[in-house]
Amino acid sequence: MDGLEALFANRVLWAAMLGWAIAQTFKVMLTFIVYKRWDFSRMFGSGGMPSSHSSFICALATAVAITRGFQSVEFAISFALALIVMYDAAGVRRSAGKQAAAINQIIQDMMKRGSKLTQDHLKELIGNTPFEVIMGALLGVLVAILFV
Repeated sequence: MDGLEALFANRVLWAAMLGWAIAQTFKVMLTFIVYKRWDFSRMFGSGGMPSSHSSFICALATAVAITRGFQSVEFAISFALALIVMYDAAGVRRSAGKQAAAINQIIQDMMKRGSKLTQDHLKELIGNTPFEVIMGALLGVLVAILFV
């Protein structure tokens, strides 16, 4: 099997990609349900419900566990990576989003008071709540169990 054929036959990789794609599709659907509008930019955006980062990495770790075993080095590496990704989603990136919201508000207030300040609007939805991370993780595990 050549490199490209092997890549396309890699069910572990496909499980992770499918976990991401399903999570992103849910974001589009949930945006429609909540706001009554289609926002297809959510298909490639970060943040929101469920966490696509968590879904991707948990599908990967679960698929590795299924194919290589819980005792494998590969699972240990993917599990450690999953913890880092989920911590980052609910911690660092969520904090950065809150800071962006505060900065955007300060700039908006300054501009209302006549400031000539020009600043692009900072992206605020870049992280996840712990609940969004947990739901993404559960989605990823389920996708891997059903797919691999």
